[in-house]
Amino acid sequence: MTAPDPGHPATSPPPSSHHTPTTVASTLNTSSASPHSDTHHPLPAEAPEIREPRHVPLVQVIRGGLVEGVHHGSAVVLAADGRVLVQAGDPDVAFYPRSALKPVQAVAMARAGLPLDGELLALTAASHSGQERHLAGARRILEQGRLAEDLLRNVPDLPYGAPEREAWLRAGRGRSRLAQNCSGKHAAMLLTAQLCDWPLEGYLDPAHPLQRLIAETVEDLTGQRIARVTVDGCGAPLFAVSPRGLARALARIATAPAGTPEGRVAAAMREHPEMVAGTGRDVARLMRAVPGLIAKDGFEGVQVAALPDGSALAVKIADGADRARMPVTAAALAHLGIAPERLTEFAEAPVLGGGRPVGTLHALNVLERLA
Repeated sequence: MTAPDPGHPATSPPPSSHHTPTTVASTLNTSSASPHSDTHHPLPAEAPEIREPRHVPLVQVIRGGLVEGVHHGSAVVLAADGRVLVQAGDPDVAFYPRSALKPVQAVAMARAGLPLDGELLALTAASHSGQERHLAGARRILEQGRLAEDLLRNVPDLPYGAPEREAWLRAGRGRSRLAQNCSGKHAAMLLTAQLCDWPLEGYLDPAHPLQRLIAETVEDLTGQRIARVTVDGCGAPLFAVSPRGLARALARIATAPAGTPEGRVAAAMREHPEMVAGTGRDVARLMRAVPGLIAKDGFEGVQVAALPDGSALAVKIADGADRARMPVTAAALAHLGIAPERLTEFAEAPVLGGGRPVGTLHALNVLERLA
C-alpha cells in the first residue's frame, strides 16, 4: 500500500478521444435530479469531512457465553427514494471504499465505450478468486484489443480464493498480475484506453484521461466531491467518498434502465455473481439468495449492496475484519424487508473451538431507524 496523496486528479485537457472527460466535477450539480436517476447530476455536494470516524459497536463475538470481542464500524441504509432509512455510527465521514468502488469504475469505462457485457463486464467489476474462468476472462478482455499481458500494471499476487491459492501453490506457480484479484478491471482499463486512443503507458496515473473519467463518474454517481485521492492495493487510484455516497452510487447503478452503462453493469453483476467474486464466496451467494440484488465487497471490511427499487446499504468495519462485514449487511437487508430465510446463512457465523461451534458472531441491534 502506498501512503495517501492529499491531491486530486490533474485537470489539464485530455488528448482527443472517443470520450472526453471534463475536469472532475466541473459540470456536476446537486439540485434537481433524483438520487437514483440515470441522468448525470450537474453538480455534486461538497466532499465528506476528513476526520476520525465516530464508529460504534456493530458486531459481537461470543465464545462460550462470554463476549470475546467487539467489532466497531458504521452502516447506512437508504430507502428507495434516497432518504436515510436507518444508520449506525458515522456514515457521512470520508472513507476509502476499496474494491467496493469497482462497479462505479466499470460504469466509467462503459460510458467511455468499453464494449463488454455479460461475464466479461462482471469481471471488470470483480475482485475475483483466481479461478481458471476468471483468468481466462481477463485474457479474453486483453485479446479483444490484441493487448499483451505484460502491459498490466496491477501488482503480481497469488489467487485471492483460498482453494485456488492452495492449488496454485501446489502446482509450483508464483505470483502473477493475471492471478491478482483485480486483473479483470486492469485488463478492461487497458482496453478502454486503447479504444479511446489514450496512452496505455501510465493508465494508472491520476492525471491519465481514463482515471480522470473514473473520478468524474465517482462524483456523478455518489453525488459528492471526492475528499482525497490515494493508491489502492492493486495500484489504481482510490477515491475517498462517504459510505452514504457509496450506497447512493450503487443505487444509481441498480435502478438504471437496461442498455445504459449503469444498467449494463447491473445486469452483468446480477447474471454472473460468481464472476464478480468466485464460487462459494459470500458476495456471490448473497446475490443468488436475494433476487435482483447487486453487491460488492472491499478490503478493510467494506460492503455495499443495492436492490432494483433503489434501496441500498453500505457497511464499513473499523478494524477491517472481513468476518464482521456480512452479519451487518444481513441486518441492514432485514430493514429493507428481505425475508429472514434468505438471510439466515449470512446473519451469524460460528465461532469455533476445537473444530466445533462454541459461540457465534452476530450483529448488534444498533441500526437506528430515521424514516
